[in-house]
Amino acid sequence: MMIMAAFGGGNGRKDNKNAAAVTAVSSETELQKRNEELEKELRESKAREEQMRLQLQSAWEKLRVAEEAEERLCSQLGDLEAEAVHQARDYHARIVSLMEQLSRAQSLLSVVSSSS
Repeated sequence: MMIMAAFGGGNGRKDNKNAAAVTAVSSETELQKRNEELEKELRESKAREEQMRLQLQSAWEKLRVAEEAEERLCSQLGDLEAEAVHQARDYHARIVSLMEQLSRAQSLLSVVSSSS
């Protein structure tokens, strides 16, 4: 009997069961470790996704503000262009009026100088 125990005889089934149990525990530990790694990667991925969502939201808000500013600037530019056209017309009318006054003054001067 001693010889059999020394060479693994007699308790072979018990050793196989122990080896299978150790392998099962090792496999379960590896699976738990892999599961924890995957859960950590998932949390990190969700954190990155949330950060990107916030950045996108911020970019959309900046775009909205820029578009509103553009609309206000376009409106102001339109108002300024209309005012410039109005001032140009007033200036042109004033020039025409001054030219007519100058022409009348020259006519009066020529009448006065020809009568003298």
